[in-house]
Amino acid sequence: MPNATQMDLSFPYPPEDFASSLKALWWLKKGNLGLGQEWEAAHNICQGAEGDPVHDWIHALCHLIEGDAGNAAYWFRRAGKPRTSSEPRVVWEEIAAALR
Repeated sequence: MPNATQMDLSFPYPPEDFASSLKALWWLKKGNLGLGQEWEAAHNICQGAEGDPVHDWIHALCHLIEGDAGNAAYWFRRAGKPRTSSEPRVVWEEIAAALR
């Protein structure tokens, strides 16, 4: 598996060999952990894999980025993960490190 913390963001799309969870993280990082089309791409990936704990964890991050704390809390619970920070960059790094 590629190292999630060293993603090459110079291309317009994530590498084909990335798992969908890594693609979602890639999109969020490509969008500088903000709202926009990259956030939408990541959110769509997570919605498509609802029920998978890793995707639910990334889904929580999507809603943390969105500023919807209640929805983020729901997805953290679904993922079985505590919210360790309200800072999206910290949570992104935590997820990326877990996927190494």
